Amino acid sequence: MITALAGGVGAARFLTGLVRLVEGKDLSVIVNTGDDIELFGLHISPDVDIVTYTLAGIVDDEKGWGVRGDTFRCLEAIKKFGGEAWFNLGDRDLATHMFRTALLKNGFKLSEVTTQVSHALGLDVAILPMTDDKFETRIVTESGSVHFQEYLVKRGAEDEVLGVEFVGVEKAKPAAGVVKSIMESQLVVICPSNPIVSIGTILAVKGIRDALRFTNAKKVAISPIVAGAPIKGPADKLLRGLDLEVSAYSVAKLYSDFLDTFILDTADSAERGRIEKLGVEVKVANTIMKSLKDKTELARTVLEA
Repeated sequence: MITALAGGVGAARFLTGLVRLVEGKDLSVIVNTGDDIELFGLHISPDVDIVTYTLAGIVDDEKGWGVRGDTFRCLEAIKKFGGEAWFNLGDRDLATHMFRTALLKNGFKLSEVTTQVSHALGLDVAILPMTDDKFETRIVTESGSVHFQEYLVKRGAEDEVLGVEFVGVEKAKPAAGVVKSIMESQLVVICPSNPIVSIGTILAVKGIRDALRFTNAKKVAISPIVAGAPIKGPADKLLRGLDLEVSAYSVAKLYSDFLDTFILDTADSAERGRIEKLGVEVKVANTIMKSLKDKTELARTVLEA
């Protein structure tokens, strides 16, 4: 049994390689829901959908999100009405959000809806939202606190980050199956996702970090930072906003209380000694996933670790 902690495009790419080497029924993916947002009266779970669409083979590979070949006629119509349409939602993608929202309004939990969606798309991988409770990641800027999606998409991540807030973290509990999956796994993989607003959110949910400390599973993380910069996304701005060095070392340090092994990109091999002083084993490999072969080889490195 393998459990992965995931959020966003980097995680989805890695998981594409991992499912080439392990059977879906032996894999559980705990996904960040701090990015979830309500728009047009619909509950949208961006990271859950990116992971689900990618593993189902229907993601738009060029964008890294949404459904391949999707149209945007509904969004275009909303723009004509003068509505805010800064968050790109394709027509087939909207069907997922409509289905999810209807079930949530009828008393289903987010984890239950996610299972229905993933099964409908032919997946036997267990996709587990980190929590069924309200949890909202907000970015503190000079103009105030804004939802992470507004910061990232609407504002293009241009604001200086002054802080990060997790609204609802005090009451949020792990969704059904999350802690059990960690405790019963032989391997837990921390995917190459944003350490603050993808993995950091998951770790902030009560009981998850403790489960990672106490499980007998081997815990392996892949660095999302290469040569002092993120492969994708605003991780550098978030790290700086929290007065953290933008480096693979910083990521390893954030996970060092539970981590066994850290996968470092070849470009950062000089960081090896510093990370090992944290009490973490280091493996050096190519972590930049340009092709399916790259994704599969990185997954193989993790499994061999």
